[in-house]
Amino acid sequence: MWSVIEKHLKEKNITAYRLAKMTGLTQQTISAMKTGKIKDPRFKIIIRISNVIDIDLNEFKEKEK
Repeated sequence: MWSVIEKHLKEKNITAYRLAKMTGLTQQTISAMKTGKIKDPRFKIIIRISNVIDIDLNEFKEKEK
């Protein structure tokens, strides 16, 4: 899951800190996703991130295959 997010962050030159600020999520939440402590985040978290950095939700589905 994080690999999809990270790919888009790199493309848009956005840091994890900036992502937290843009989404209203805590840095701890973003860090936990990045390190794998949160493996299956809540859907609303994925929606927030997807909306902010313009990720098609199907990309997450395709990565799971």
